[in-house]
Amino acid sequence: MKIKDVDFETYLKNYPNSEGFFGKYGGAYIPEELKPAFEEITHAYETICHSSQFINELRRIRKEFQGRPTPVFHCERLSKYCGGAQIYLKREDLNHTGAHKINHCMGEGLLAKFMGKKKIIAETGAGQHGVALATAAAYFGLECDIYMGAVDIKKQAPNVSRMKLLGANVIEVTDGQQTLKEAVDAAFNAYLKEYKDCIYCIGSVVGPHPFPLMVRDFQSVVGIEAKDQFKEMTGLLPDVVCACVGGGSNSAGMFIPFVNEPVEIVGVEPLGRGKGRGDHAASITYGSEGIMHGFNSLMLKDEKGEPDLVYSVASGLDYPSVGPEHAFLHDLGRIKYDTVSDEEALEAFYTLSRLEGIIPAIESAHAVAYAMRLARTTKKTGTILVNLSGRGDKDMDYVIEKYGIDYLEKHNIKLDK
Repeated sequence: MKIKDVDFETYLKNYPNSEGFFGKYGGAYIPEELKPAFEEITHAYETICHSSQFINELRRIRKEFQGRPTPVFHCERLSKYCGGAQIYLKREDLNHTGAHKINHCMGEGLLAKFMGKKKIIAETGAGQHGVALATAAAYFGLECDIYMGAVDIKKQAPNVSRMKLLGANVIEVTDGQQTLKEAVDAAFNAYLKEYKDCIYCIGSVVGPHPFPLMVRDFQSVVGIEAKDQFKEMTGLLPDVVCACVGGGSNSAGMFIPFVNEPVEIVGVEPLGRGKGRGDHAASITYGSEGIMHGFNSLMLKDEKGEPDLVYSVASGLDYPSVGPEHAFLHDLGRIKYDTVSDEEALEAFYTLSRLEGIIPAIESAHAVAYAMRLARTTKKTGTILVNLSGRGDKDMDYVIEKYGIDYLEKHNIKLDK
């Protein structure tokens, strides 16, 4: 497949380039004092990513510790309820720690050990990256600092407890909106002071090079597995592959193995309360080119060109930018990006729980909601493969307290069981 002179047959060899750019997006816009640290990380990753010892160790960890491969599941009752295309889930929620984040965290932990670092630091929004990294730190015997906004600490109390139980130091961030963007700011500032003895393990396909490349590579196991599993189950490729997009790690991992296949790919952004400024976090749909957190991509800006206020019911999606590879693939037209509101995501959260016995993360529920919407307008022979990137344990207390256990009944949504 070839689009605008980009040959997807050789895509992984050419993107990003040696400076970390996907077209005009990406790069490493960092202070001079941090350049040696990022060059060290880049050199270390480029060295070990081709090492059979590293690859075999990571495969062993994935099989024996994470529980990979995760299965693909056919949602027969949800598909019947929607009355159109058949919906399938890639069950990343069944990973150890309950989400896709462990895929890159174990890789980053292994890299830190290779580099001789003593500590790993990171940010987290929904808490899944924090839990996964705390798990990696415990596994590899490393110290761990996790920066988390005060708002998200309240919303994601179960994950905060998990991080602390695993031995991580959870540092509350009280600046600005006290959510994911501020947590990233705080983690970067800490890394400036500690980079000689630690590594900053970014939680998505964002940040300065090589992190968009590295996290994508570690997460690609999701799409590689899913493609083989779906073919084995149905004899065909899915018609549509979709996943939620905040920073974009779960979606990049799901999408990249499909980019050279005759498959429609859709990233689902959070529309939140609506299209108004500060009411959503749909960076691709409503953003423009800009630099933040050390990389150039599409971002939501205020009148001064600074990162704008964002909102989503899902703590892991309320980020004012998106991974540079997503921006690049959007501009090419290879991947379509659409939006789902809080209301639609909540309906999907409750519906999937009731009809299939699977409680999804609110982030993942955005992708499920899109699949439900699409299934209702697609012929019954169609198939939709959704990356169910995380489970909803972390969200249950918050959702039930705020929206009630009888959300569907309150909204006159009747499920035919």
